[in-house]
Amino acid sequence: MSLDDIKADIKALVAEKGCGPILIRLSWHDAGVYSTGKLTGGCPNAAMRFTDAGEGTFGANAGLPTVALDLLKPITDKYVAAGTISNADLWTLAANVAIESMGGPAIPTRFGRKDAASSAESVESQVGRLPDGDKGTDHLREIFHPKGFTDVDIVALSGAHTVGKCHADRSGFDGKWTEDHLTFSNSYFTEMLAKEYADETTAQGCPQKAHKATGTIMLISDLALLDAPYRETVELYAKDQEAFFKDFTAAWVKLQENGCEGLRDTL
Repeated sequence: MSLDDIKADIKALVAEKGCGPILIRLSWHDAGVYSTGKLTGGCPNAAMRFTDAGEGTFGANAGLPTVALDLLKPITDKYVAAGTISNADLWTLAANVAIESMGGPAIPTRFGRKDAASSAESVESQVGRLPDGDKGTDHLREIFHPKGFTDVDIVALSGAHTVGKCHADRSGFDGKWTEDHLTFSNSYFTEMLAKEYADETTAQGCPQKAHKATGTIMLISDLALLDAPYRETVELYAKDQEAFFKDFTAAWVKLQENGCEGLRDTL
């Protein structure tokens, strides 16, 4: 069982189920709890596998311990159970294969992440570690700067919203960000700049912005990127997809490796 075998199985899953976006979200929320600010610790360790407590019960992770892990289960059973790869490395790899499969950049993946043995290895809370969609630029900096990210990195990572959609029963928000939500491109930035969005409130009471003609949405945290100094980077990525891909790759790899030690280039 080789790395190429695992990649092929992930690629086939993404093609069959159209599940690339949730695999990206799984890796992001596994790794994104890392912080070095007022809160410390956290790393990609697949703690969401456990739903008795901890990260598997965080509201921000709704749908991940169920939908995402159910989709990955045949691959998990095949490779993790055999000791070929850890859950945490599989989640990382799955996101990266999904990004490339949907038209995005080829993301290098290193290996050696250790799986949590129980929910006790979770961080204490999502608060202060994972971003809220209904807040602005100050909140984004409070979340991302302690992870070692710059304002440019914040814009680049936000560009992952070029794929996927919000589900009201999970986040309270509802709708897709871009018209082609299964293609990884710079459309998040081009549509953000080209469209006029109106205020709306979802059935769950969450405020968001909607483009009525296409049914696409933006969150408050998305449109906050139109403020200075973020807007300059938004405009760059809208004009230059390769610049977006380059910056996204660098920031994304950093996100996936934060809090890890001794990673290697091979399984």
